[in-house]
Amino acid sequence: YVPTILMIAVIIYFFTNDIYRSISALVISCPCALILATPTAMVASLSAAARLGILVKNVSLLEIAGKITAIVFDKTGTLTTGKLFVTKLEPANDTDPAELLGLAASAEQMSKNPAARALVMLAKEANVSLNESSDFEEVPGKGVTASVGSHKVLVGRDTFLKENGIDMTNVSDPSLHEEQGFSTLYVSRGNQCIGWVGLQDKVRAEARSAVDELLAVGVKRVTMLTGDRAEVANRVSAELGCTDYKAHCLPHDKLAVVEKIKADGHIVAVVGDGINDAPALVAADLSIAVRSAGQLCKETADITIMRSDPGQILDFLKMAEKVNKKIHQNLIYAFIYNILSIPIAMSGLLSPLVAVCAMLFSSLS
Repeated sequence: YVPTILMIAVIIYFFTNDIYRSISALVISCPCALILATPTAMVASLSAAARLGILVKNVSLLEIAGKITAIVFDKTGTLTTGKLFVTKLEPANDTDPAELLGLAASAEQMSKNPAARALVMLAKEANVSLNESSDFEEVPGKGVTASVGSHKVLVGRDTFLKENGIDMTNVSDPSLHEEQGFSTLYVSRGNQCIGWVGLQDKVRAEARSAVDELLAVGVKRVTMLTGDRAEVANRVSAELGCTDYKAHCLPHDKLAVVEKIKADGHIVAVVGDGINDAPALVAADLSIAVRSAGQLCKETADITIMRSDPGQILDFLKMAEKVNKKIHQNLIYAFIYNILSIPIAMSGLLSPLVAVCAMLFSSLS
């Protein structure tokens, strides 16, 4: 831009031999308006986002946000409340329900997982005492291992227990446990499964309307990812109106889904709240963490919404689209101003003083 304007000023002086016309052209074409067009809109958008309860780390991503065509949600904590409730205890024939709950809660008490909090809360409400645990280890997306008393206790998916050589023959077919749409955690003591715990989560009241509006504003695909079985995923996805879902997701599965959607030509936003979502958040074009997310998730994400309301994502995407339109509008006005004003300066109708005033007016407007 600058070399072009300098060349025009030299040409004006060459043909008119009037230095004031060249100076007027240089002043009137000062790129203040062009320079201010983008940052002023960006700063205003940051302020507007903060008022909406949206924290934006990287303002340059507003341009990407206005072009999002696919959104991937982690189910728990984003589309659902993230507050699990124990709805059923199914101990094996030789196990007492209180014993099943006590072992599961004792093993899980060091975990911050929503399922762990639900187990510990129920144990306290039922006055079931918890034993101290040691050698605690949590495998993201699978389950936990801990030593409770003299026993090694595992709590997690049936596949997690099977991977560790646990005998599952004394419990019924796992697929029968989720006909009512609840998730299951299996509990083992030693090498024997001693039963399972059923948990349920509630869909956020505002989630369905948020999904509908996202699809209405031009988002082509809304995908739900969950570590639950297909029965639970299908029920929640249908209730929310998602375009598709994937169940049995471990962290690397979520990453693979995001990369596949990007390979299909979509610009992808990922919304998550847990350490399991971190790989997918990193791979996304735009990563969003909810308020209840863990520290790692918040540090990984580009944006944090402070109300854990999916509707805030819609508000942000609409705002980003308006900001992009405003930036383009500002740039177009600035170019039109220069295209019209430079010929006037060439004609000698503008003195340098008038050119200064016109330049200031264009910057302010």
